[in-house]
Amino acid sequence: MKSVLITGGSSGIGEAVAYKLSSTGVEQLFICGTNVERLQAVQEKCLSLGAKAVSVKQLDVTNRTAVAEWIIACNAEKPLDLVYANAGVATGEEYVNSNVFRTFDINVGGVINTVLPAIECFLAREKADPATGFKGQIAITASMAGYHGLPQCPSYSATKACVKAWGSGLRGMLARNDIGVSVICPGFVRSRITDVNTCPMPFFMEADKAADKIYRGLKRNKGIIAFPWQMRFVCWFMGTLPEWLSGWIYNVLPEKNDTTKALNNL
Repeated sequence: MKSVLITGGSSGIGEAVAYKLSSTGVEQLFICGTNVERLQAVQEKCLSLGAKAVSVKQLDVTNRTAVAEWIIACNAEKPLDLVYANAGVATGEEYVNSNVFRTFDINVGGVINTVLPAIECFLAREKADPATGFKGQIAITASMAGYHGLPQCPSYSATKACVKAWGSGLRGMLARNDIGVSVICPGFVRSRITDVNTCPMPFFMEADKAADKIYRGLKRNKGIIAFPWQMRFVCWFMGTLPEWLSGWIYNVLPEKNDTTKALNNL
C-alpha cells in the first residue's frame, strides 16, 4: 500500500492503523478528523515512524460534497491504493433524538460519503495493479456490536450492522471490477469511545494490536476482519440462540456507558 486515505484517523483504531502503515514505510497518508491538534500530533508521529508524506485535513464526514472533493483531490495527487472509512461515534444518551440522528449521520452517512467517491476513483482506472491484483481497496469499520441489535446501544449497533451488511454486499459486487472490500469488526478496542464505557469489556484489546490484525487482514484481502476471536465466537453463538433467549441475555447485561461521561466526550 503506497497511498492510503483514512477518515477518523486522529484517534483510536484509525490513528493506530496510520501508525502501523507508517512503520511499513507507506509513501503517502491522507488523514482527516475533526480535531486539528490531534491531527497534527498524528501527522508528526507518522512521519517519525517512517511515512514518506502525511497530509491531514479537518473534515466533517457528514459533508458529502467536501468529502468527495477531498478524496478526488487526494487521488489526483497520489493515486489511492486503500480508502479506509473508519470515522465513527458512540451515541451517548439514546433518548436524546439529536444523538441518534448524529450517530446515523456519521456512522452510516459518513461511510457512504467516503466509499462512493472511492469506488468512482477506482472504477475509472483501466487496469488493476499487477502487484496487488486490485484497482484499489476499500475498508469499512463496523463492529461486533453490528452482529445483533443491542438494547444498551441500539443506534450504534444498528449503524454498525448497516455498514457491515453494505460492505459485505459491495465486496461481491465490486470483485468483478478488481476492487477489494474488507469490513472490520472489532470488539472492545481502546479508543475515545471505549474510554467512556463503564460496563465490563471482555477480551479488551489495545489499539496497536488491533491495527496489526487489520493490516494483516487487508494484505490478505479478507472479507470480514473480526477480532478478537473469542468475541466473534460469542457473537456467533448468540446468533444461534432463539430470539427470546438472546434477547433476555442482552437485556440483563449492564449499561454500556455512563451517560454524562459519554455526552461530554461527543
